[in-house]
Amino acid sequence: MDIVAHTLWTAGAAFPLRRRFRVPLSLGWAIFWGIFPDVFSFAIPAIVRIWWYLTGTTPSLLPGPGGPQHFQFVWPLYYASHSLLVFATAFSIAWLFARRPILEMLAWSLHILIDIPTHQGIFALHFLWPLSSYGFSGIRWENPWFFAANYSALFFLYLWLWIGARRRQSLEGS
Repeated sequence: MDIVAHTLWTAGAAFPLRRRFRVPLSLGWAIFWGIFPDVFSFAIPAIVRIWWYLTGTTPSLLPGPGGPQHFQFVWPLYYASHSLLVFATAFSIAWLFARRPILEMLAWSLHILIDIPTHQGIFALHFLWPLSSYGFSGIRWENPWFFAANYSALFFLYLWLWIGARRRQSLEGS
């Protein structure tokens, strides 16, 4: 899924959790962890490609089909950051050091769970990496009908959150 949708799904999940369970939850940190797997994997290549484009080294931001295969280091980063096992290990270590669960980090697992059915081909998630290289080949999130359905669902989620907030305001104001 794209980074904007991950941001919106993370915030859409964090708002009601924070209110319903009355837990201290930093929305900023939740969003950070919600986009972390993609930023961790793709930020360096994206910055380098932009730099190459701005300096005239390459005529396009996209790699050419016949060009050299740069950035092969991205794949281990992608596999690691999109692995439920790596997430569970990092979450456990953070919990151990903080002596409490870092609830914002759960957004990382939400990212992975959303990506499992919405990636295919070379981007199919190896969600059990490094123990398994199995990757579920799901629906491409870029598929126009899925893209529209995803953002429609986000629209209705935020509409529902907004209506709920308005109702609470009117009840508290009465």
